[in-house]
Amino acid sequence: MGAHGPFPDLCVFDLDACFWDQEMYTLSRICDSSNVVKGDLNGRGEGVVGVMSGRSKISLHTGSLIALQNHYDKKFDDMKVCFASSADTPLAEQIGRSALKLLEVVPGVTVWDLVVGRDWNGEDINQIGRQPPLSSNKARTHFPILRELTKVPYDRMLFFDDCQWGDHCGMVEASCKEPESGRGPTTVRTPYGLGREEWAEGLRKYAKAIKKEMNVE
Repeated sequence: MGAHGPFPDLCVFDLDACFWDQEMYTLSRICDSSNVVKGDLNGRGEGVVGVMSGRSKISLHTGSLIALQNHYDKKFDDMKVCFASSADTPLAEQIGRSALKLLEVVPGVTVWDLVVGRDWNGEDINQIGRQPPLSSNKARTHFPILRELTKVPYDRMLFFDDCQWGDHCGMVEASCKEPESGRGPTTVRTPYGLGREEWAEGLRKYAKAIKKEMNVE
């Protein structure tokens, strides 16, 4: 446990309209390094703060960048990160992954470098899309697959989702439960994107649930 823990073993982010500000299904071009936007990375120096898909810029929401910068600094003990997105089409999946490989957390370190490279030793365990074996129902497909791949119990996960196209948070909480504790992932709805307050709320909510389970004030 850290100073403000306990922290989740796994933090799962939805992508569209939660982790970042665009919906991949509305875009048409895979992102590449020839068309990026440089800017200030929350006081950590200049880096890639936006990537272009055609005329649309994809950027991380404020809370997403804060979360990943703190994760980069190893402030959350052994927590790992991954993504669960029900992107509509194979092209939307490709655009999403291409953006993750370009957007930076700190100068020179992309989201992909941190999440896939450091957390999972180069293995892409992210569940992005809705093509089989995935579906539009994250509780039925994305989370059971993540549970199997990561071996992290559901009740040790924290999940953020905008829930604008269905209550993914509610469905995951209700359906993905550990038999022993009877609890599922701690969830936070982010209808306006993942901001600073939503990120802090998630950490507080998770810590409260674990302390209650452990009978710790």
